[in-house]
This record gives sequence, C-alpha cells and structure tokens, in this order.
Amino acid sequence: MIQFADLTVRLGGHMILDRASAALPPGSRVGLVGRNGAGKSTLMRTLMGEIEPDSGSILVPTNTCVGYLEQDALAGNGSALETVLAADRERARLMRDADTTSDPQVLAEIQERLLAIGGQSAPSRAARILAGLGFDQASQSQPLDSLSGGWRMRVALAGLLFSDPDVLLLDEPSNHLDLEATLWLEDFLRSCRATMLIVSHERDLLNRVADHILHLDHGTVTLYRGNYDSFEKQRAERDIHVAAWRDRQLAERVRLQSFVDRWRVKSHTASQAQSRMKALARMEPIVAQLEDPTLTFDFPDSEHLKSPLIAVDNAAVGYVPGNPVLRRLNLRIDPEDRIALLGRNGNGKTTLARLLAGQLDPVEGTITAPSKMRVGYFTQYQVEELDHDATPLDHMARLLPDAPPKVVRAHLGRFGFSGDKATIRIDLLSGGERARLALALITRDAPHLLILDEPTNHLDVDTREALVQALAAFTGAVIIVSHDRHVLQATADRLVLVEAGTAKPFDGTLDDYTALVLGSGKTERPQVAQSASDRKGRRRAAADLRQRQGELRKRIQQTEKLIARLESRCREIDRTMFVPAAADPPYAGKPMGELLQLRANFAAQIKDAEAQWLLDCEAIESGEAM
Repeated sequence: MIQFADLTVRLGGHMILDRASAALPPGSRVGLVGRNGAGKSTLMRTLMGEIEPDSGSILVPTNTCVGYLEQDALAGNGSALETVLAADRERARLMRDADTTSDPQVLAEIQERLLAIGGQSAPSRAARILAGLGFDQASQSQPLDSLSGGWRMRVALAGLLFSDPDVLLLDEPSNHLDLEATLWLEDFLRSCRATMLIVSHERDLLNRVADHILHLDHGTVTLYRGNYDSFEKQRAERDIHVAAWRDRQLAERVRLQSFVDRWRVKSHTASQAQSRMKALARMEPIVAQLEDPTLTFDFPDSEHLKSPLIAVDNAAVGYVPGNPVLRRLNLRIDPEDRIALLGRNGNGKTTLARLLAGQLDPVEGTITAPSKMRVGYFTQYQVEELDHDATPLDHMARLLPDAPPKVVRAHLGRFGFSGDKATIRIDLLSGGERARLALALITRDAPHLLILDEPTNHLDVDTREALVQALAAFTGAVIIVSHDRHVLQATADRLVLVEAGTAKPFDGTLDDYTALVLGSGKTERPQVAQSASDRKGRRRAAADLRQRQGELRKRIQQTEKLIARLESRCREIDRTMFVPAAADPPYAGKPMGELLQLRANFAAQIKDAEAQWLLDCEAIESGEAM
C-alpha cells in the first residue's frame, strides 16, 4: 500500500496541494483525475521525491520498486530494443557480470538467477512490448537519436513496462500514442500485477483499466471506488449533497447574524450574542460548486453549401516526386459528414488530412471543392507555434485586422477568452487553454469543414466533453483524428481506415475495429454490404439526429442558467426575510406574505425547469431527440 498524509506543496507562492491524504490499496489501478492545472503532475513528482513537500508524509513499503514515466524524452545512440532491455537493471548487471567472470561457480549462480527472472526470454518480451507500441522489427533496431520525441517517449514507456516494477506511476501515458497503441496499452495495463497511479484524460482508458479514481480538486484529494463512469455518478451525488449543505449553512449564518445584530447591544443578551458570534467565526464556509466558465467551445455556423464539399477521384498524394504516400484515393465529403480517420501513426492520416485541407495538391487524379468552401484545420503544431509573448487578443487581431475590436473579442468569448482572459500572455496559459485558443483561431471565418488532428491532447476530461458537445452542435462537416476512443464514438458516424498506402471506408463499428486491432474478436475486417444510397441515408439520419441533439444540448444549457437565476432569487428572498435591514431591491420593503408568494412561484418554476432538464438529459443519453 502507498499512503500519503497531509501533503502540502507550494510552488511559486501558490498552494498546489493542501493537506492532501490518501491510501492506495495494494494491487489497485488508480486513475488520478482533475482539471488542467489542478496539480496532478506535482503530486506525482512529490511521490517520486522530485519535489520536497512543505509538510506531510509519504509511506512506501520497504523494498518496493517504483517506476515513473519521465516527461523528458530519452536520448542516446543505443537502439530502441537495447534501451528497453537496459531498463531491467538487475538483468543488465547480470549480463555484464556473465561476460566478465571466469569463475564457474559465479557463472552458474548468474545463470540460475537469470533463469529465475526470465532473463533468457527478455529480448522477445521487450520486442513484444515495443511491437504493441507501434515499433516494427526495423524501427526496434534504430538508434534513439534518430527517432522523434514522440517515438522516444514510447521507448521510455516500453522500458518502464518491461522493468515490471511493484508500483507504476504513469503521467499521461497515451499522449504520444495513436489509437491502436492506446488500445494495446489498455490491455497490457489490465493484465499488469503492479499497483498503479495513472494520470489520464482518456475516459475509455480510465473505464477499462482503473478500479479506483483519485480526484484532485482545489489541492485536496478524494478516493472513489470504481471506474470513471462510476466516479462521475458518485461525484454528482456528492455535489448535490454539498450544495444542499451549503444552502442550509447559508440559512444558519443568516439566522445567527440576525440574532447578533439584534441583541448584541442589549446588556442582558450580550453574552448570548457573543456565543453566536463565535459560532459564526467557527463556521467554515462551504465552497459553492460553480460551473467553470472556461469550459467553452462554440463553433460558428457558416452558410450552407451544396454537396459534395469535397470529391476525391483516383488521387495520389505525397511529398517526394514519384513516391506517393497514398494512392487510389476515392472519397466524397458531404456537409453533414462526421468522419474519423483510423490507422497507425505513419500510415498517412496526416497526409490525407493535409490533402483535404488544401495544403497538399494531388500528384495524380483530381480533388474538387466549391470555391467558397472554408476549412478550419487544427494540428498540435499550431499550439506549439503560438507566440508566447503575445496574448489571445493579439493573435486574433492579427488574423482579423479589419474586424472591429468588439467582433474580435466576441469570437474569443466563444472559446472562453472573455474579459481579462483575452489579455493574458500565452506563456501563462495551460496546454488546454492554448489548444482552445488554436481552435478559436482556425474557426475565425466560420469554416464549412473542420479537420481536427489530435485536438484532445492537453484537454482534461471535462473539456473534452465540452468539445464533443460543441462538435455535435456544429452544422458543418467534421473530420477527426484522435486516440481518444470516447471522443471518436461520440463524434463520428463514418470511419475511414488509412493503411496499405490508401484510404477506404471501414464499414464496421469502432468496437469492430478495436477487436480487429487487438485480435480478440473478428480476425477479418467486417464487410457490410451497403449501397451508396444506404450509406447516404445512414449519414443523413445521423446528421438529423445530431442536429436535434444539438438543439437539445442548447436547451439544457439554457435551462441550467434559468435554474441558477431562479435559485439566486430564492436566496435573495430568504436573505430579505431573515435580515430585512440588509435587503436589496426589488424585494426590500415588501410584506412577508408577498415574499412568501414570490418564493413559492420561483420554487414551482424551478421544479418545472428541473423536470424538463431531466427529460432532455434522458433523451440525450438514450440517443434520441424530442
């Protein structure tokens, strides 16, 4: 068991961890979740001893081997396979000793120990781990320095998994993986015996792997049993109880303050008033559960264009003359399409995305699109290339030089950059905030087609869900590449598989594709006989359903705002009844009977609004629209 108690960490004068305490059960697989910037990586580094806490204790059983996935990519001239093998330090030491010793007795003891730890089968086991993470036989022999940062991070992950520690600390292990490698990693972690603490924003990974969720919020942690879906239900119930206790506490504070104000000047009641003042001072305020206003994505709608938006006819595309990456491409993109591009990294998904975005011209065949069509193309490079000394307002103003400031700020507001948030320097923004800004920049001219290449990197779970809802409400077409299976399932209704130098429709479901990748179900790609009209009808039905559900989501948001306004009015009336002298318009001076009637009317409206909210939410969850 790993325990930490009353951990307090301050960095740069800011409180990151505030008396955080938890005990991780032996053999548990714990998902560490929280909003971007909540302090998840800080907690990990503190547990590893890289950060000295201001106070508190960490207890790890003696002789426990702890493995931690470093955020810095590995480097060196050794091959990927050699690097992974070297991660098992005991085996590496034994192999060195076997090469240098001449003592038969020592050599026998070394061979016996190597046999006990599976040393002879280690190369094949290391190769299997690398293969699962996307390395073919040739790339396993490549030196580290010839690999990109993302592939070197995969080598680091492979080495950690190969070393088989007692405790695994993984900080965003799927961030540099494609969907196929993420699926393999989930299966590997489920079969692993180690106790795990995993920072992840992948809902499906947390659902399939985790048996506990450790939620980090405002510096404190709460441990929940179950996977992520179970955690969300428990958290929602807990938030309801917290809100109810907060309302009761506010009413009690008002009652006590009213007594103090009325009786503290009277000599015969001064001591009673004093005791109530002490009770007020001891009453620790319960923090309101507020919605985060930065969870905002609102893609602007453009004018409708006739089908097809893009038609690709027997095209080939590449970067080197005479050596295309993809050929025999035949695709049609319609305004209502929601397409997910599947396939391992290196198969050409980004090349296809760049062709559809107009950044690459076909070297064979044709690609046609309306001259008025606008494309918003998101890549991680745009996030990395933001000017760190500039502000969101600076970036947007550069791209909209002729637009009035009000229009520039209004578009930034669609993505959560309102008020002072629009004038914060980029280097002070989190990775998730920079991704939101990049999405705001590419949609400034209301595109007809969004092409999103790994848009969820750096976004926490709540922000990913907000992105899914915004894409559902978007009226244009969407093409998405992502290793987040939940986002793909919630966004796409058409799958295109990029492999073997071309791209073709995948007529199965995402679950079919998962089974194909893992080899745990069908061994052949599902072939569903469908005519072009059948496929078009299916896409049209999905688009109609998406539009209706988009309207439902907007109505749910409006209902939530209405409920918040009505509850605020009820609290104002309560305050007026308890402390008339502190009342503000429009309720100040109103008789008690009129206040009670107003409150009853507001309560009835809240009840009706909550009933409608529940119906709309049930319709969304059931995949229907009313």
